Amino acid sequence: MKTETTIQGLAASLNPARAARKIIGFVPTMGNLHEGHLNLVREARKLCDIVVVSIFVNPIQFGPNEDFDNYPRTLEQDQRLLADVGCDIVFAPTVEQMYGSKPRLTNISVSDITNDLCGLQRPGHFDGVAVVVTKLFNIVQPNYAFFGQKDYQQLAVIRQFVRDLNIPLEVIGVPITRAEDGLALSSRNGYLSAENRAAAPAIYKTLKAAEQALLSGDALPKVLEDMKSALTGAGFVVDYVEARTTELQKIEQFNEDLVLFVAAKLGATRLIDNLQVKYTAS
Repeated sequence: MKTETTIQGLAASLNPARAARKIIGFVPTMGNLHEGHLNLVREARKLCDIVVVSIFVNPIQFGPNEDFDNYPRTLEQDQRLLADVGCDIVFAPTVEQMYGSKPRLTNISVSDITNDLCGLQRPGHFDGVAVVVTKLFNIVQPNYAFFGQKDYQQLAVIRQFVRDLNIPLEVIGVPITRAEDGLALSSRNGYLSAENRAAAPAIYKTLKAAEQALLSGDALPKVLEDMKSALTGAGFVVDYVEARTTELQKIEQFNEDLVLFVAAKLGATRLIDNLQVKYTAS
């Protein structure tokens, strides 16, 4: 496994694969890898001849009061984990390598689907994601790119601008990887105290209870209110509990497939999760 830190070095490493028309898979990450990231690499390995993983903590997707400076940087550990699951090339650029020394005058903004959920709570976040992911797509030029469904809104945003801008690759969403107690794996789980970590699986339990309530015929507004009450009772400070169609449009009743979304804080740690619920007409 190679590690490249420059765009030119990565291009040189990938040129033989491109010349041989090999299939290139790409997994963008911010590092501090966990089993969820490794599952993305495993999925890429199944479909692709060459797998590239980027490790880059992207400053422009963090808000002014968020944790950019404190975000864990664990490159050596990440490299060992990636070597074990079949990554071929790690791309670990500096901020200057990615953004240069001159001011960035170009932005990429996806409207509508970024206006609420995490977009409402984190203004500018998805613009920052769109810019860095587009840059990485241009640098790596993969055939396939793999993203986890835990960040469902992010995945929808990426699919949208790939379609809108005719970026020649296929985006593949990979199901959420969970701990045995149901908590969705996230780098931010490491911020949880022992007490909060014990309470955190209540998010998934609440989502599963809501799914059962919907399938039993409970009205969607009532289910969402019950979710908020359950999470508050479990010690969370709820940012939002929402339902959307699979295309992220607002939905008032359970008459098609939908996605339940939760964002809530335990202590200072903000957790997100979601659950897709299939509609079956009775």
